[in-house]
Amino acid sequence: MRTVVGIVLGVAFVGFMIYAALREGRVQCEVCVDFRGSSVCRTSAAVDRDAAIQGAVASACAVLSGGVTDGIQCSATPPSAIRCDD
Repeated sequence: MRTVVGIVLGVAFVGFMIYAALREGRVQCEVCVDFRGSSVCRTSAAVDRDAAIQGAVASACAVLSGGVTDGIQCSATPPSAIRCDD
């Protein structure tokens, strides 16, 4: 019985350490994009600021654009607002 409790506690500890390591270094950014008269804000999380911004822009442009060409033009548009939690 003591062995089982020890194994369960060990697995829980290792799981917590892995979870903490994966959460560390994540950045969350909210980005607003204005495109063709409409504005959308989206949030994204990633391992670094640039990737989080890029993900949020892609998400916003998916809503704002009407096709591949619009999507490319939208993604090239600088965000109107960026707020990141480092």
